[in-house]
Amino acid sequence: MKLLHASAISLAALAVACAKESVSPKPVGPQPPPPITALPRALTSQEQSLIAADNRFAIKLLKQANADTRDTVPNLLVSPLSVAMALAMTYNGAATTTEAAMRATLELDSMTVGELNEANQSLIALLRGLDPHVRFEIANSIWYSLAFSVEQPFLDANRTYFDARVEALDFTSPTAAPTINTWVDQQTHGLIHEIVPDPLPQNALMYLINAIYFKGDWTRQFDKQLTTPRPFHLDDGSTVSVPTMTYGIEAPVQRTWTPLATVIDLSYGGEAFSMTIILPRESVSVDSVLASLTLDDWNAWIARLDTAFTELYVPKFKLENNLTLNGPLASLGMGIAFSDAADFSQMTPGGGVKISEVKHRTYVDVNEEGTTAAAVTSVGIVPTSVPVPVSVDRPFLFALRERLSGTILFMGVIRHPATQ
Repeated sequence: MKLLHASAISLAALAVACAKESVSPKPVGPQPPPPITALPRALTSQEQSLIAADNRFAIKLLKQANADTRDTVPNLLVSPLSVAMALAMTYNGAATTTEAAMRATLELDSMTVGELNEANQSLIALLRGLDPHVRFEIANSIWYSLAFSVEQPFLDANRTYFDARVEALDFTSPTAAPTINTWVDQQTHGLIHEIVPDPLPQNALMYLINAIYFKGDWTRQFDKQLTTPRPFHLDDGSTVSVPTMTYGIEAPVQRTWTPLATVIDLSYGGEAFSMTIILPRESVSVDSVLASLTLDDWNAWIARLDTAFTELYVPKFKLENNLTLNGPLASLGMGIAFSDAADFSQMTPGGGVKISEVKHRTYVDVNEEGTTAAAVTSVGIVPTSVPVPVSVDRPFLFALRERLSGTILFMGVIRHPATQ
């Protein structure tokens, strides 16, 4: 049995005491920075459409990844934004049925490629530096083989709209994989060291990579001296003891109740970023909450969050995942992109390539001071089929012909060649 509340959407277990609204608690630790109460500008309609699409994709990706890994991965973390952005870059190269399949999987509805690109460009610029008290970084890159013919408009679009580093490499060189992995290590500040194999596979043609780095201190930090072992209840009814953080007094938190769960929201820095924890009722499993979760539910829960003074207990935790998302993404509808029927003719003349694998690595460390997290998503591109050696080892036809006029001079059948 896996740990109760171990999916990425309910990353921690906590015990919440009854609210006592009339109590005015004393300040805990350093005073938080002034809250950020609004975006520096209004969201465009394209950004609103993209955020809604990314959030719908986030929920269904977590559901599918959880279903595919629940027996082997007790604690799951995905970065749907990282996956969506890496696939959005790849989507610029898709056409026909492959484009349609990826559009449906990414929940893009009627957004055009141009609208998707412009929305990502402005959203990246908006999120970077939004909260001066939180470090949030997004980086994109495309690495392609010198032997791979790439459409220039495809590269230009990703460089312009995704701020991608675009670089051709000799994929046969022993320095190729280290070059890519060094970029990953730098963008995640050493939290994730590699995403591509070393040496690169012989049929590798391109890697499209997104990296995200987050480091934020809690707006209201926990007292390290008060962190003590507390019971954590597993699905099988047993109990383990885990280091658990607390404020030591009743403190203001954002909270709401639902029939299935308690929702807690803990902010970082100037409150532009936060961690939302969904704690199922004691009689409800985390899998059932996740299975029933919709974007409408999520939006309603967030809208109902309100300040309440409570005691709070949250386990410290650190986890890393190294996932291959081919299965979940194929189950969500874009299996054609991994097949020989893939059409990426907007990426390379004539197409003839497919996605080999979508690798996804994540890291998170939640402690008394705050949270450090990183994610990297790599989309590998390979030929649709590997050339198979031709062995003329069974009866065959043959002909001698004049090529320019097309005149056939001789034709024959060989059923039993001479043995000597």
